[in-house]
Parts: sequence; C-alpha cells; structure tokens
Amino acid sequence: MYHPFSVAETIKTAWDIFKKNFITIIVYSVIVFLILAALAFIVEFFVPPGSYYMDMLASFILLFVQAYTTLGLYKLIFTLIDSDLYEFEFSQIVPKVKMIFSYLAVAFIFATVFVTFKLLLENFITNEILGEVLFILGVIGGLYLILRIMFFNTFIVDDDSGPIESLKQSFQLTKGYLLKVLSILGIILLLIAVPAQLSQYFPPASLFIIFSYPFVNIILMVTYRKLVYSHQDVDDIVAETL
Repeated sequence: MYHPFSVAETIKTAWDIFKKNFITIIVYSVIVFLILAALAFIVEFFVPPGSYYMDMLASFILLFVQAYTTLGLYKLIFTLIDSDLYEFEFSQIVPKVKMIFSYLAVAFIFATVFVTFKLLLENFITNEILGEVLFILGVIGGLYLILRIMFFNTFIVDDDSGPIESLKQSFQLTKGYLLKVLSILGIILLLIAVPAQLSQYFPPASLFIIFSYPFVNIILMVTYRKLVYSHQDVDDIVAETL
C-alpha cells in the first residue's frame, strides 16, 4: 500500500539502516577520516606557503579525494540498502570517474555563482541599503536553491546522471515537498552543527562527526528514495526503489 512521505518515518528508516550496517559504515567513515586527515597534514607541513601552483594542486587533490570518498559513501549506502534484494561485490561501491566529474562540475557551477554574486555586492553595489537588501535576497535565494538541488548527489550515484541532468531531476523530485524537505535539511544541519559547536569547547567531540556524517547522508538517501516513491505513487519500501 502507498504511504504519503513522512519525515518521522524517514528518520526511523534511516536509523534502522544505520544500526543494521553500523560496522561497515563506521569502518568506511574512519578510513575516510584518516585519509583526509593525512592529506591535510601533508598539505599543511609539506606544501610551501605562498606557492600559488602548489596550493592550487593541493586544493584540487583534496577536492578530488573528498568527491571520491563522498560518492563512495553514497555508493556504499545504496548498495547496503539494496543488498536485501541481491548479493553485491566490492566493485559495486567504487564510484565511476564520470560520477566524480559530474559532482565536481556541479560544485564548480555553484562556486562560480557564489563568487560572482559576492563580487557583485563588493564591487558594483555602492548603496549600503541596497547591498543589505540584495544580501538578504541572496541568502533566501541560496536556501531555496539548496532545498531544490540537495538530491543531485543521489541522482549522480543512483541514476548515473550528468551534472545538469541531476540538477533538473532534483528540482523535479522536490516539487511539492519543500516544507518536508526543509524539515529534513534542518535535522541534517542540527546533527552536523551540534558536534561542530561542541568540538570548540571539547575537541574530542569532533570525533562524533564520524558517526553523524554517514547518518545524515543515510537520511538524505532514504528521503530521496521515499520521494521517488511518492512521485511514482507506489509503495515506499526503500530497498525496492530502483
């Protein structure tokens, strides 16, 4: 039987998946944490300060690894969700090169939009009141845009979509569900922001990110699967949304 999209049910489903696959997900998260920490250490101590080309190369490598590990986590979680339906191999959780470049392309698009808007405010808007109004409108527009495109990653991984296609699909998926998607986004930000804030006073609290980061991504992917079902007007068993 079809069930309407529910925020509470989505969080419960995500928690059940997290508990069931806890060891696998945490081992992956720890490995990623150590890799990124090692790369950050290398950049900090071995890249000469003020070296423009070395800084650019280091930034690109870090961005590429971050994209690879993020999409790898998505592949892993989708595979674990669907593993109730079939057996899987390690090769199935390795992201394709196309996926990585699609992810980076979307990141580049929005970085360009952000930088362009920032330069516009700083260099071409001389009226202070007008600048503040545009800034507020930019924040509101940015939040709306985040709500509409927050599932582009899932389409890149689950549907092998390109950068523009994934953005269009995310816009279509969130149509009619903005308030519920906003609730999900609020929960995700809370789970990330609280340990980040606590770590300023108690540094070991930052390790909680190893647990909260994969969990919030599971929430995102379960939300995606359930929204797909809602649009298709069929049953909402997450593992069967293919």
